Amino acid sequence: PGPVLCLIAGMVVAWLIGSRRWMARGGLAETFETIVLVAVPSGIVGARIYHVLTHGEDYFGPGRDPLSALYIWQGGIAIFGSLIGGAVGAWIAARKLGARMPAFADALAPGLIIAQGIGRLGNWFNQELFGGPDDGPLGLEIDPAHRPSGYEHVATFQPTFLYEMVWNLSGGVVLLWVDRRFRLGFGRVFALYMVIYGSGRFFIEAI
Repeated sequence: PGPVLCLIAGMVVAWLIGSRRWMARGGLAETFETIVLVAVPSGIVGARIYHVLTHGEDYFGPGRDPLSALYIWQGGIAIFGSLIGGAVGAWIAARKLGARMPAFADALAPGLIIAQGIGRLGNWFNQELFGGPDDGPLGLEIDPAHRPSGYEHVATFQPTFLYEMVWNLSGGVVLLWVDRRFRLGFGRVFALYMVIYGSGRFFIEAI
């Protein structure tokens, strides 16, 4: 349940930050809440579907139980899937309510990247998405069952999910400051979010 709790905690934080920003720009709280109430479950579904599609060998094949693909409480969610599913749900809800999607995205962006930072704690519970071998002070001990093939003899690895967590939390602070300083709009806050988040993923995956 650890990864799911991290995901939920991140969503709550994104909701609180986004709602405050939305109302500060003249939006109705009810509109924001309705969009989020649609985006959250669609984001959870998207996160699970993306994980299952990219880890099909864990759920399908000899000796596997296909129904376990539905057991989201056992862990196994993906940030990119959450973004895709949540965006689809938000777009549908915003269109029905007559709300501007770019404005909603701008209001949500800082809280979203902070939520993604919180969600990275779930990788610690699952012992996944770590980097290469590392015997330094930040080296994370990984159980033998979760060590990659060929590295069974290596005990500690780089906690790349920790690096991404710090990057995302810092990125959220940067977005809040930049938007307050320059009053960005028309989807530009969300565009900057994509740049910050994407660049972080690029550098961290290269480790």
